[in-house]
Amino acid sequence: MNKTLQFSLLLLLLPFASLRAQLLSLPDGGVNQKSWAGQRVGVTDIDIRWNAPGVKGREGKIWGTPVAHYGFTDIGFGTAKSSPWRAGANECTAIEFSTDVTIEGKPLAAGKYGFFIAVYPDSCTLIFNRNPAGWGAYFYKPEEDALRVNVRQQKDLPQSREWLAYTFSAPTDHSVVVALEWERWRIAFTVAADLEKTTVASIRRQLSGAMGFDPPSMQAAAQWCLAHNVNLEEALLWANRTTDPTLGGQQTFAALSTKAGLERKLGYAAAADKTMQAALEKASVTDLHGYGRQLIAEKRYAEALAVFQQNFEKAGGAWPTHVGLLRGYSATGDLKKALEHAEAALKQAPDELNRKNIEALIKTLREGKPVAQ
Repeated sequence: MNKTLQFSLLLLLLPFASLRAQLLSLPDGGVNQKSWAGQRVGVTDIDIRWNAPGVKGREGKIWGTPVAHYGFTDIGFGTAKSSPWRAGANECTAIEFSTDVTIEGKPLAAGKYGFFIAVYPDSCTLIFNRNPAGWGAYFYKPEEDALRVNVRQQKDLPQSREWLAYTFSAPTDHSVVVALEWERWRIAFTVAADLEKTTVASIRRQLSGAMGFDPPSMQAAAQWCLAHNVNLEEALLWANRTTDPTLGGQQTFAALSTKAGLERKLGYAAAADKTMQAALEKASVTDLHGYGRQLIAEKRYAEALAVFQQNFEKAGGAWPTHVGLLRGYSATGDLKKALEHAEAALKQAPDELNRKNIEALIKTLREGKPVAQ
């Protein structure tokens, strides 16, 4: 092969070699740590990805210095002439929400965002930017900001955190506190989601696939809506399909009682009574006991006592039917009868935990007080 041809081939191969080098993943020698963290809130997934810098002996020299500069500044490269801190190192810190959320009470649509912070001595401006793919803040564009939120940072963590981290705390079924922690600072903000709205939307998506032909999945969906008092009419459609044998459904106590509960809340009292009667015929001793407890929680005391009595007769006084009657009589004010059944239940207690619980109930009844329901 002559030299001219060899040189031409080399020129052709160079771009491909360069491309491979750009895609090559190598350790960074411990300079920064590639990190990620996530949390689920209800059905909302929060995912954060960042490069974590270390303090590395710079305690007291992080904030308000070129490491994490104050406000907006020209960082000397790229197209941005006024950039916030990139809230990490290297590439842009990215945060993603699978549903719409609020940040400190302000709405933010579902999606992936570049996360920046304009740091000040006694406050911070959190910035959620629509470009999560930039390198650091070198190409930051304020016109791409989706949301800015002001918070106050904590500057006195009891122990210095060496590597920058994002943490989650104070979780509930609809919110969580997200915090950037580094050195002695903690910059926290609350992320919240509309539990009912996001869950119903998630249920609908799931039931649009194979789960829409699965009675237990439809039953779980209907029961969730009943328990949270949302989307009741659509939930009743799911409950009807769950209990329809022609659609593969089964008329179990759980399915029928859910359907009855939805009918009652929608004002179909006669239908609810009929459906509940069918459910009670399918109920086990445990099912009836649980339903009686539910009625007490709803302050339907006379109905609860009737269910406990039905359970006692059906099961021949087996455990835990005396416990049900002690609660039913206590709720309706007959403490003498309640005490009789409590003492009978004590003799049947299947384990030490139940025995101690019943002894506590007996003590309460002997003091002339109704038991806690």
